[in-house]
Amino acid sequence: MRIPPLHPSFVRTVHKGWDLACLNPPRRVGTLSSKYLFHSVALSTSSLEQLCSNLHVALGHDYRPAKLSRINYINPLLIGCPMSSFGKLLRGTEIGRITSFRRPLAEWIRNASGTSKGQSEEPKVPGFETTKSVRLAGRPVYLDLQATTPMDPRVLDSMLPFLTEQFGNPHSRTHAYGWEAEAATEAARGEVASLIGADPKEVIFTSGATESNNIAVKGVTRFYTPKKNHVITTQTEHKCVLDSCRQLEEEGFRVTYLPVQKNGIIDLAALEAAITPETALVSVMAVNNEIGVVQPLRAIGELCRRSGVFFHTDAAQAVGKIPIDVNAMSIDLLSISGHKLYGPKGVGALYVRRRPRVRVHPLQTGGGQERGIRSGTVPTPLIVGLGSACRVAAAEMDYDAKHIGKLSEMLVEGITSKIPHVIRNGDAEHGYAGCVNLSFSHVEGESLLMALKNIALSSGSACTSASLEPSYVLRALGADDALAHSSIRFGLGRFTTEEEVRFCVDETVRHVSRLRELSPLWEMVQEGIDINSIQWSQH
Repeated sequence: MRIPPLHPSFVRTVHKGWDLACLNPPRRVGTLSSKYLFHSVALSTSSLEQLCSNLHVALGHDYRPAKLSRINYINPLLIGCPMSSFGKLLRGTEIGRITSFRRPLAEWIRNASGTSKGQSEEPKVPGFETTKSVRLAGRPVYLDLQATTPMDPRVLDSMLPFLTEQFGNPHSRTHAYGWEAEAATEAARGEVASLIGADPKEVIFTSGATESNNIAVKGVTRFYTPKKNHVITTQTEHKCVLDSCRQLEEEGFRVTYLPVQKNGIIDLAALEAAITPETALVSVMAVNNEIGVVQPLRAIGELCRRSGVFFHTDAAQAVGKIPIDVNAMSIDLLSISGHKLYGPKGVGALYVRRRPRVRVHPLQTGGGQERGIRSGTVPTPLIVGLGSACRVAAAEMDYDAKHIGKLSEMLVEGITSKIPHVIRNGDAEHGYAGCVNLSFSHVEGESLLMALKNIALSSGSACTSASLEPSYVLRALGADDALAHSSIRFGLGRFTTEEEVRFCVDETVRHVSRLRELSPLWEMVQEGIDINSIQWSQH
């Protein structure tokens, strides 16, 4: 019996009372047998053949995987089997981690895992430490991919050795532990560079896009002062760029915040008019994190190059999702975030051009690592994960674009065809399909979010989601406060399924209709009354 070719979804094989499941990542599944104890095992890729061989001996059937079209791993593997047989299965394999639990798999995914009342403690597996499963009670469908993405299992597989046995400091140059860590770090640097068309020497590892943006905006401007003391950005940038610019203003620098057009795209004529001989840097986000608008990076880069101004772009939402070539687009600095492209959190990168050379004043000093721009010991496991995420993104970009584009059309068409007075914010033609921002007239966005408790969504940037203020991005597009307050951001990604999108459409239509029925303003709209023409009394 053969395991079918795997893809990023649930794969299950059942034979002789055994349950095998590959979850990439965990999904809702049907009820599986509760007869056996279940084990969640993260196997290194090299252990797959040994496990299949052990399965062959145990079951008397060929479990060697067929030629896999897109993924060559099983990680994590869920095994349901008699306790006495579990040790035999894992003989000769390298285990990254193991979790054992008693409940049926579907119940484990939907509810809180672990030992419930009346159950005995989970037995220990000889030679391994048994840990409690992660609490998964009430997990909604995840459609908030702009806030963060789930880690691709291929990324996790590449990181595991550097979290255990390959723990060396990459800056230790006197022994093998440091050499192998350094080799892995430099290999990851090359994978990041390859994705954006850069030279590996131009990639600086950071803790994420926020740090990369701070280094780019503050570091370049401070280095070239007092000759150049002017920065240009837009009103729709990420908060870390805007706050960096405000801090520069407090230090005496001059900052121009350009408005955007109603579709969210920058006006190139306004940008050209704003550039002066004192301008050091232009910073424009590649893909907006709230409305998904893709800026004309090539045109901006060419304009900045002609004007002798450095061009920085916050590409946290773009890298790995749309093609980026820093040379073809004349980009001088570019920020990357690991967890926005199915990699680990806590790691990112900053591309800094070497020819013509961009000089940066470091924000922190120390051992002089990362070309002296970002001192500190680099986190090898996270960097390996970032490199792996970039490698996977390069291979999957075309597939992801088609998959996400199809889901995006399904989502927008499904909602707008059933609900009137829905506005899509941003430019759908020049936007990233995985970010859909919709405003539902006469519906309070926060109320809709609370009603859609079975779907993980947001009304804007995760970094400002605690604020009750209307989105400054939507206000920059000219939306009034009421419309800005009624907006919801839908995020689609590599592992989003059609079933999840259909569920989202049905739930959104149902709850928007219900909330509108409770609104007296909606009743007036139904009667043909122009709400904007009403003069409300003042008390």
